[in-house]
Amino acid sequence: MTHNQTCPSWSEAPPGWNWLAQDEDGRWFWYRVRPVLGAGGGIWRSPSRAQQFACQAEPNSNWFDTLRERPAEAS
Repeated sequence: MTHNQTCPSWSEAPPGWNWLAQDEDGRWFWYRVRPVLGAGGGIWRSPSRAQQFACQAEPNSNWFDTLRERPAEAS
């Protein structure tokens, strides 16, 4: 996926990576553990080995509302 405003599809998520969120700059990431809002703002935080780039979209000023947990039917 490249520049778009929709979430990446859960069908593209690595197995066991059950969280998805977008940073303010538009980058979407998969997470193995639930990420937290970055103290400096604009990003989600998790251990580096527990996050993986998913795709690039347009910057999003509401990035802090993008955290999604994998739906049960997508497991």
